Amino acid sequence: MKSVKIFASLLFVLALCTASTLENKKKGIFIVGVSASFTDSLIYFTNIQFVDSIELDKNKLLPMRSQYSEQLDNYLEQNLGLNNRTCFIYFDEKKKKLEKTIKKMKEKYQKDGKAILKETGADFKFTKAVEY
Repeated sequence: MKSVKIFASLLFVLALCTASTLENKKKGIFIVGVSASFTDSLIYFTNIQFVDSIELDKNKLLPMRSQYSEQLDNYLEQNLGLNNRTCFIYFDEKKKKLEKTIKKMKEKYQKDGKAILKETGADFKFTKAVEY
């Protein structure tokens, strides 16, 4: 009987520790933006950014993801004067996985030598999208 109480107590403590660890996990998503145009060979990449307080939906999709590509498009139009660009957003919960995806993409663009890759600059930051 005594061993059952000890086992139950240890199991309870383990459950509490696990629950507190899950609550302390930083919630958010890593996002990178890519912008291309059909009329020129310039391809812009943002740096990988962590946007907190965002969670993927049940299908592992980023909610309101069109607003993030719109943020990049607006930045390029207003700050760099680049109009009519197509903006893509790549996201993941793990930074390493996203870095690997972007590295592969850059290698493909550089392989043929026709594309010119540029960074947007450190002044561009994604902000959490809000529902309207």
